[in-house]
Amino acid sequence: TATMGLFLSLLVILGCRNYFGPKDFDDYGWRVPFLISIFLLAISVWIRTKLNESPTFQRMKAEGKQSKAPLTEAFGEWKNLKLVLIALLGAVAGQAVVWYTGQFYALFFLTSTLKIDGETANYLIAGSLLIGTPFFIVFGALSDKIGRKWIILGGMLLAAVTYFPIFQGLTHFGNPDLAAAQAKNKVVVLADPAACSFQFNPTGTMKFTNACDLARSDLARSSVNYTNQVAPAGSELIVRFNDVEVKGYDKAKLAEAIKNAGYPAKADPSKINHFGVLVLLVILVLYVTMVYGPIAAMLVELFPTRIRYTSMSLPYHIGNGWFGGFLPSISFALVAMQGDIYYGLWYPIIIAVGCFVIGAFLLPETKDTIP
Repeated sequence: TATMGLFLSLLVILGCRNYFGPKDFDDYGWRVPFLISIFLLAISVWIRTKLNESPTFQRMKAEGKQSKAPLTEAFGEWKNLKLVLIALLGAVAGQAVVWYTGQFYALFFLTSTLKIDGETANYLIAGSLLIGTPFFIVFGALSDKIGRKWIILGGMLLAAVTYFPIFQGLTHFGNPDLAAAQAKNKVVVLADPAACSFQFNPTGTMKFTNACDLARSDLARSSVNYTNQVAPAGSELIVRFNDVEVKGYDKAKLAEAIKNAGYPAKADPSKINHFGVLVLLVILVLYVTMVYGPIAAMLVELFPTRIRYTSMSLPYHIGNGWFGGFLPSISFALVAMQGDIYYGLWYPIIIAVGCFVIGAFLLPETKDTIP
């Protein structure tokens, strides 16, 4: 349902954009989807009024056996805290980065990196979600037959191994002019390393005003691949495009150099291979369904009934909220630091591989268990 929520939101946005037109949508029409969400709130409240506790919990409550101090029992006793940490670092954190990469970061990559217009990118993402979403049920049902653990870990491993070629393929199919510009240009940023920051800005409130930071940010936002070269302390920033140099930070001159080097401001719609992009996006969604389809059942089965909700809340919300939520800002900071539009993928890859290793050795198989 989380993915279906994203799918429906894309449909609402596309519908409003087509109804109001691009200009009016940017002016005031973007507020309409937020107003429509009032109906979703009403549905959510209705669903919550219809939910019942599980029979196991109801029986335990009737017998007076529920935990009197769930926080202390869940996190103050090592045998339970150990399960919480294993769930977080051996399953949920990896699930979160694969989920965010396959949907949100993929959309960001299409629009911000490949410069595909928002409407086309939304249609492509919506199409991949429509095709891929039924596989949540497929992998959830499969986990009832063969187990949860290795489906989840397998999705993480496949994602980690294939992310680089998949996103390179998105560039090839989505914006071949960008791929060509990257291949023919050698861009070098010569700067004093002390004058360059790691541009991690999760709240959007930090300001990076050094010449090096401004130049690298502009280059990253223009999808320019570049290498960093150490310059003597206190020396002036130089950005070199093959034999052309831009000294200091001059936004207009840097933009002109980027344009003259052949980097497209927008993807050419006539050159987009929509089918190729869609296939790769569907593969990304399939990884999401592998890690996400069985995760709820695994978390429910992993913890004892008396402290289940408290125990599973921490790894699920920290895993998705922190490990997944920080993905866009960390990935952009990595791209700007390294000068490689694919370098941000190292964040989800490292988290996924780490979770795979921890999960392989420490995460128990929960199928057919009743804690």
